[in-house]
Amino acid sequence: MKAASIAALLSLTLAGCAVGPDFERPAVPVTSAQAFVERPPAELASADAAAERWWQLFDDPVLDRLVVRALERNSDVRVATANLARARAALREVRTQRFPSTDISAQYSRQRAGVQPGVPNQTQAFEFDSFAVGFDAAYEVDLFGRVSRSVEAARADAEAARFDLGAARIAIAAETARTYAQLCNFAEQVALTRETLALQQQILDLTQRQFSAGRGTRRDVARIELLTSQLEAQVPQLEAERRASLYALATLTGDAPAAADEAASQCLTTPRVARAIPVGDAASLLARRPDVARAERQLAADTARIGVATADLYPSIRLLGSVGLNAAEIGDLGDAASQSFSLGPLISWSFPNISAARARIAQARAQTDASLAGFDGAVLLALQEAEQAFARYAGSVERNIALRRAEAASETVATLTRARRDAGSDSFLDLLDAERSRAEARLARAQSEGAVAEAQVALFKALGGGWESDPEESKR
Repeated sequence: MKAASIAALLSLTLAGCAVGPDFERPAVPVTSAQAFVERPPAELASADAAAERWWQLFDDPVLDRLVVRALERNSDVRVATANLARARAALREVRTQRFPSTDISAQYSRQRAGVQPGVPNQTQAFEFDSFAVGFDAAYEVDLFGRVSRSVEAARADAEAARFDLGAARIAIAAETARTYAQLCNFAEQVALTRETLALQQQILDLTQRQFSAGRGTRRDVARIELLTSQLEAQVPQLEAERRASLYALATLTGDAPAAADEAASQCLTTPRVARAIPVGDAASLLARRPDVARAERQLAADTARIGVATADLYPSIRLLGSVGLNAAEIGDLGDAASQSFSLGPLISWSFPNISAARARIAQARAQTDASLAGFDGAVLLALQEAEQAFARYAGSVERNIALRRAEAASETVATLTRARRDAGSDSFLDLLDAERSRAEARLARAQSEGAVAEAQVALFKALGGGWESDPEESKR
């Protein structure tokens, strides 16, 4: 016990002697509160801190429920959760190296000893029983920080796994929202195409009646039939894409395609955030993105492993102790004659052949250099994705506004052209072109609604929100 106390005192005294570099967070290429390069109009983005549960900004209860379900049941999230549990268990295992290791043993054996040449009065072999009970303990004196650096590396690994889970949650929330928006947009396009098709069918019926009455030509009827058939051909394709999105959404939420969400299948309007999106600044983006935090923790873990490898250059000191009982009769195990013990230090050192240790240090340093490059890459990628998302979002909104104006203009043109043709001022060809333009404008506007929704989801994903409410945080 005295030796163990001395070892513990030495470990505490020399805790600051851990070899290897201490981790320092590398600099990032943004200053505090630095704004983004892309500056969307104020009606599109605000400088407020980015929202955590950003999907709630779409103000769609069905989407809210689907995202929550996906975060609970999606297989990718479950894999990341299991990996986090494994990393935390590994950390608990490494932490045990700070305490003595113990082993209790009990043994019985029946032994036979043969005749020993040269031993007087031994004429035949004899057999006897052996009973043994033992307790062994060992404690590593962490003079050079091998254990402390190992714990430091394992802790950083566990934190990296937590950020991996955060990244998985962001990806699944974004993919669920994107797929739901895609589903709704295809349904909207189907409804719009069928509405246009119904109007086109009315025009076809009118044209056929006029042809039967001797007004117009067969060519006029064929042209309207062509446009009507083209619209009819779009419906099954759009409907198939709508169903495909519904099946993808079921998989994201952990369900089989046959169990696709009924409420989601009824969506007919593309969801869209109708207010300025809170985005914060570039510095808060880097602090929020789990992939950046994960890269930093990986760098910290690999930095600590340099210390683990460096400790192999120095002697390893272990305090060993054991007590035991050994007797030929089980009833004699408590006698003083059956008692034994041993206590003392064990010093091992690979000196002077330390080439292998130096090679491991070189490997650890190279891995740390790679992790530093990975961290720099994660930072630049985060900034790139945010700027690209801003640019694409602003572009999709501007395009949508222009297409809305085009749709309104095409409605006016079609209405006026139809009236002028009925009055005999415009030709049938004029009406045909006007109807074709109106159908194309309506469909283009509907498609742009989907592009705006997807751009908003991409922006939220790039901003890195949606994982801060991770339920695993409460288990740390």
